Amino acid sequence: MDISKKLIFSPELNNSITKKVGEIEKFQGKWEALKISESDFLKELRHIATIQSIGSSTRIEGSQLRDDDIRKLINELEITELETRDEQEVIGYWETLELLLINADSIELSQRYILQLHGSLLKYSSKDERQRGLYKNQSNKVVATYPDGSQKTIFNTTEPHLVQKEMNDIILWANNSLNEKNINPLVVIGTFVYEFLSIHPFHDGNGRLSRLLTTLLLLKEKYYFVQYVSFEHIIEKRKKEYYKALMDCQKDRYTVKENVGIWISFFLDCIIELSKQLEEKLIRITNNDVYINDRQKKIVALILSKGKLRTADIHKEIPDASLPTIKKDLKKLLDENIISKEGIGRSTTYMKTNER
Repeated sequence: MDISKKLIFSPELNNSITKKVGEIEKFQGKWEALKISESDFLKELRHIATIQSIGSSTRIEGSQLRDDDIRKLINELEITELETRDEQEVIGYWETLELLLINADSIELSQRYILQLHGSLLKYSSKDERQRGLYKNQSNKVVATYPDGSQKTIFNTTEPHLVQKEMNDIILWANNSLNEKNINPLVVIGTFVYEFLSIHPFHDGNGRLSRLLTTLLLLKEKYYFVQYVSFEHIIEKRKKEYYKALMDCQKDRYTVKENVGIWISFFLDCIIELSKQLEEKLIRITNNDVYINDRQKKIVALILSKGKLRTADIHKEIPDASLPTIKKDLKKLLDENIISKEGIGRSTTYMKTNER
């Protein structure tokens, strides 16, 4: 498998990809320069992003659980039995994502760890008990599931007897490329994800695991900002583009025409969108002329994430603070023009301001 030949782009596409990589690296430099500590504000952003990631990644594969359902399920996990497949998949994704966020630096990109992560992902899925952590033994296809329940075959995948070799090839290529730094790591990671999805090494869980591996590799390459905005949520919003980019590249699988440029361009677009969302959230709390405490930053993070919230909604998310305290915080944020509001009385909703 000569992966390098798939990275020979047209001059126009090469310039576009180079520009997109530069935009992401520029944001990465700004993020590192900020030297932001893990404040309550960032912890809340990461918590919100985690919930969105779990919801989006499982919904892409057909789950029906909303983010609010997932938040409630996680909060009540000790007293809840995981009766449905959706619940089992959500908790498996949550635990595996938390594992990656905490231990990314010590998790190697290897077949052994990928098999272990697959086992963790499907830990609670009773129907998948026999195939957890094992490569597929039957042919499978990439199938898109849409909100109305309809499905469409996206492309065929690697035959079972070739999976171990192709996985070894792409892992070896990715590790060597990341170590030698002869290709930008964002391009390497995007290519690895494309190859993983094309191989589709497992009977089930490939899409979810590909997105977890994306997060793992980005964290290992020190793009730490990715944990504060949900990459999976962006993919869910751009689901049609996601599948189209894969189809456009994969249609020439195993031929000299196969080229991953369209997929890499889409992959980079998603990271750019992620970085812009995070920058929008940060700009309101890093201005030196305004001081807001961590609780107020947490309120801002909630409003930025949800779009619009009532006082009661905010109080529900921050139960440690009294309702009068929340109201004082909201007045402070309004006075500083960090947020705005509409409506009166109990119908008042708060949102991000467009004037800062």
